[in-house]
Order: sequence, then structure tokens, then C-alpha cells
Amino acid sequence: MATTAFALDEEQRRFCAQVREQAAERLLPLAHKDDPALGERVNRPLLEEMGRLGLLARLFPGAGRSAAALDLCLLRESLAQVSTEAETALALQGLGFYPVVQSGSEAQLARWLPEVASGRAVAAFALSEPGAGSDAAALALEATPDLGTGGAAGAARGWRLDGEKCWISNAPEADLYTVFARTGPEAGARGVTAFLVPADRPGLTGEPLDMISPHPIGRLRFDGVPVGREDVLGEVGGGFRVAMRTLDLFRPSVGAFAVGMAQAALDAAVAHAAAREAFGGPLRELQSVGHRLAEMATRTEAARLLVYAAAAAYDANGGTGEAGLHGPTGRAAMAKLFATEAAQYVVDSAVQLHGARALQRGHLLERLYREVRAPRVYEGASEVQLSIIARELYR
Repeated sequence: MATTAFALDEEQRRFCAQVREQAAERLLPLAHKDDPALGERVNRPLLEEMGRLGLLARLFPGAGRSAAALDLCLLRESLAQVSTEAETALALQGLGFYPVVQSGSEAQLARWLPEVASGRAVAAFALSEPGAGSDAAALALEATPDLGTGGAAGAARGWRLDGEKCWISNAPEADLYTVFARTGPEAGARGVTAFLVPADRPGLTGEPLDMISPHPIGRLRFDGVPVGREDVLGEVGGGFRVAMRTLDLFRPSVGAFAVGMAQAALDAAVAHAAAREAFGGPLRELQSVGHRLAEMATRTEAARLLVYAAAAAYDANGGTGEAGLHGPTGRAAMAKLFATEAAQYVVDSAVQLHGARALQRGHLLERLYREVRAPRVYEGASEVQLSIIARELYR
């Protein structure tokens, strides 16, 4: 095998193969498959099985330390090739709890890390709001000082959260939420604080949203929800940095998820083109089909290399480092943009080559076709990634 800067070594290839095997034997049987309630409930048995297999623990190898970005990408890509439901459940657990690993206190980690890593507790990342989706700095969830029974604002014992979060994955079923709220009067990213909010806090309610999604997505309402200084993640006023550091880690891995879906679709298309007889021979002998498969393969491999490059850039400096296109932020944006757009093309092309059978409910490609659309929107839409890339060009 030719050696490149992003070639996987033998141990990494064995790991990927092991994850795919575990997913096929232990996780896929627990998937909802064509359950009409798909997307409405957290699949807790699936999450707990990933905990027993040690897959969730790989997200959090030690208190205050997350998985390496490349390991996370390999894990997500491998799972996505077999079970997108398992992949998404794992990714949401990581996204929801990484801010605690990154910025939480020893007490917060001691209370929640064993529960999250075992799959017994479900985590969620609550950033988006009805008026703050792509423009995350525009969030309006208000944290007002809780003065208790009188006293000056300087003597506030904590805050009360009032407002709404929307399009939150795993809501309203999660057991704990990383919530971003405005604690100061400053506009934009300033004045935002991150809180760890257990789901049983008084005043916190939610409802599911009916969306095209393989996992629960819901709305959260905060009506005077109490939070104290012991619930703060990081520093008061430093919440936006907590959110962006989390997204810098997970954006390349969204690309890895997309690569996994693209590879599954490509494999299905190649097998179909070899087996399907049409116009006097195998479908693959038609030049138009061969060229389409070649384009699908090239885009998938290019996306994979961009993802690996972004993960390597992140791991090289722990998420910090040079600005510009070769830094972790620029590479993460390029990886997420290209991989999700490439996966859309590859899955759509695989459906086209299969014809009507790929549109039957329950077919692999029917499921992938539904699921491949969302990654181009969440954790920063493609247009947001283009803006980030353009900004990094000028640094």
C-alpha cells in the first residue's frame, strides 16, 4: 500500500474492521429499521450496547480529555457504513457531552462521565434557537441573576433561564443538556455562558418536532430554570468559545459520517452494476455507468482525505494552531463542506443507477437518501462553511 500523509496504519485498519463487525453483529439488530416511530424516541438499548462494547468510552478516554479527532472520524465513518442509526447515536452523545469534558469541573465529570460513557444517560447539545440557527451568536435565551430573597445583583446566587431552544437533537428525551445562554448585555458572541443542565430541573419542558430525521429532534422551553455557578462550563461569558471548540472537533467527523454513507452507497452501486443485466450485458459495461461510478469513487476518496487532513490538523495542536486554510478551523470547514456535498451526490447517483427498487421503503439507498440531506445543514450549513473558508483565506 502506498504511503501518504493520511494513509491508515495496520492498527487503524484493524480498528475500523472491528467496529464494522461489531456494528453488524451487535448494533444493527437493535436499530429501529422501519419502525414507524423511527426518529421519535432515543434508542436507549442501542446506546447501552455501544456502552458495553466500549465505543462510547472511546469518545472520552479520560477525564478532561476527548478522543483524538482522527479516532473519532474513523469511528464515525466505520459505523456509518453499517448502521447510520448507531453512528448518529454515538455522535450525539459525544457532541452533547464534549463541552463537559472540555470545560467541566471535576464534580461535573465525576457525576456524569460514567453515566454517559456507559450509555445510561443521554446527552444533548442545546445551542440553536428559533432566531439563532446558522448565526449562533444571535442566541437570545436569557440568564437573569437569581437574587433569592432580596439582595443586590452582585450577591446573585445563580441565574434563571428563560426562553427557548429549537431543533435540538435528542430533545426532549435527553438526561442532560449543554445549554448556551446570554448572561451579559453584550451583543454577539460576548456575554454567552455555557451551562450543564440536568433534564429534571424545574421549569424545563420540551416537545418533539416532526422532522425528516433518524433521531429525535425537539424544542426546549425554559421557564425560570434555576442554574448555579456549579453548573457553569468554563468561565462566565466564555460560552461561545466552548461551543466553537466543540464544533471545530465535530465538524470534520460530520464529514466522516458523510464519507461512511457515501462508501456504503458506492459499494451498493458497484455490486448492483456488476449483477444487473441490461442491454445485453452487465450494467457496468455501459460507459455512462462506468463513468458515473468512477466519479462517485473519486469524490468519496477526496472527501475521505480532506476529513483525515482536518482531523490530523486538529490533533497536531489540540484544536489550536495556525489560522488560515491549513489551520484546524479552515480544514474542518473544508472537510465538512466537501464531504457532505459529495455524499449527497454519491447517494443520489446510486439511487439513479438502481432505479425504482432503490426507492422502496426499507432499501439501503432509500434510507441513505433520506438521511444524507441533513448533514449539509446541521453543525453549520454548507453556506456557513463557505463563509468560514473565505474568512480563513484572508488570514
